[in-house]
Amino acid sequence: MLSDLQFEVPQAPRPPPPQGAGGWVQRIAQQDMPAFGVTVEGVRCVTDDESASAARLSQVILQDAAMTAKVLKLANSAFYNPTRQPVSTISRAIVVLGFNAVADMALGIALVDALLASGVRRRVVDEMARSFHAAVQARALAVSIGERRAEEIFIAALLSRIGEMAFWCFGEELATRLDRALDEPGTDPDHAQQQVLGFRLRQLTAGLVREWHLGSLVQSVAEGNSSGGRAGELVLQSHRLCAAVEHGWHSREAREAVAALASLAGRPDHELLEDLKGQAEEAARVAISFGASEAARLIPRGENGMCEEEVPEPEPPAADPQLQLRILRELSAMIAARAPLNDVLHLAMEGLYRTLGLERALFALLASNRSQLVGKAALGRGAEHLAQGFVFTVAAGPATDAIRCVIEQARPVRLGAGDSMSGGADRLRRVVGEGALCLVPICAANRPVGVFYVDSRAGAIDEDAYQGLLHFAQQASMAVTQVAVAQARPR
Repeated sequence: MLSDLQFEVPQAPRPPPPQGAGGWVQRIAQQDMPAFGVTVEGVRCVTDDESASAARLSQVILQDAAMTAKVLKLANSAFYNPTRQPVSTISRAIVVLGFNAVADMALGIALVDALLASGVRRRVVDEMARSFHAAVQARALAVSIGERRAEEIFIAALLSRIGEMAFWCFGEELATRLDRALDEPGTDPDHAQQQVLGFRLRQLTAGLVREWHLGSLVQSVAEGNSSGGRAGELVLQSHRLCAAVEHGWHSREAREAVAALASLAGRPDHELLEDLKGQAEEAARVAISFGASEAARLIPRGENGMCEEEVPEPEPPAADPQLQLRILRELSAMIAARAPLNDVLHLAMEGLYRTLGLERALFALLASNRSQLVGKAALGRGAEHLAQGFVFTVAAGPATDAIRCVIEQARPVRLGAGDSMSGGADRLRRVVGEGALCLVPICAANRPVGVFYVDSRAGAIDEDAYQGLLHFAQQASMAVTQVAVAQARPR
């Protein structure tokens, strides 16, 4: 009988675990956490470039809708924004909080997303809880003693056990074996790691820090050298405190850790202790905002209270008229303040992408000879590919061509999924694909200098979205005209 037959599909043999810390560094970086590496590379390329604008950092973050939502939540939190200036856009977050603070938020969010996947979850979450707790404590102490590198200290404390977290997440059978060994009473962690793995997990952290170029401070902490100075000592002592208070805030280990930090901060132990308890509660809230709710519950608060607040999962960008109004107002304020044109255009594109319920947004500018329209930046799925392919010779198409209409006649083009303008949209669709789309000119004194492009493959672009697009283009045109008039004035 066929029902009695059993078929078994042979599984591909699993590759053996890497040998040594170096092998694990390469596997984690290239196979297990490639998305984190991409985010690190994107952020590092911006932060390492002294001429980079806020718009470039905005682009890195806005490509990920979930990251965007979390950055904005953090930007409106008391931890990052104690004056509670309203922040509705990534561009505004960078202005209010600073370039480095927003870049570090992106790294922290990417880290949490990469590590809450699988593995020995108990150990991953334990390490994450300690890291968030230590990061918040170290930053608060840095601010209190006038240490200028408070944000760098925060991210160094958060990343200084990244090897431990990654191993518990991706170590598979070896992680399970080490977990059992560490559960044995009286086990020394370093000895157990050496016995089971042949190396210590802090070596893995040091290797990953070098591989991803995570910064000199986190590298000095990971390698245990003294080059980090007072900032490095703050990170190390904060981690020591966070491990100690898991035995209770008044345990012998905790009292010793508090005394060491009090000496570093030049404050009495009992006075500092109350501040540290308050920062523990803040750490739980910060962990939740970064997406680490499970870790937040493990951070000892006050007398071992735990944080129960949950944060809803962010949703992809949807039509949001209220946010649209706020961004339009922000654009007006930037134009009145004569903000750099590039920042205005990027904020307008962010508004298109985040408030109109559309899939992709792009702005393109005419080359100096006005013969070519070139994509400058885009947001949404496949944004980088879209921006690279959005290059058109204006006069190359027929008279009905979409690109020619928007540039030569300065009029918007709005097409449904099946519309083609009698062949006039053919070369555009070869680049952007099928679906509903709109092109709207950006003008300087009524003369087109570029376009905004948006599309939606899920359905038609409704009248509300179309009118919103026209409003954003109008604001951008005002900014471009302002710059053109200023350049035309005699000096």
